Amino acid sequence: MLSGIVTTILLVLFVAGWVWAWSPKRKNEFDAAAQLPLDEDREKRQ
Repeated sequence: MLSGIVTTILLVLFVAGWVWAWSPKRKNEFDAAAQLPLDEDREKRQ
């Protein structure tokens, strides 16, 4: 019984995290974070 409750809670948390991460509101922030390694490379070359 307890393991079923824990599994359900973890599943709900996982889905909530997935929805949060794929939210259109977060796209700009993730795009900026994806460019960070490339920006550091450009700085080293100059």
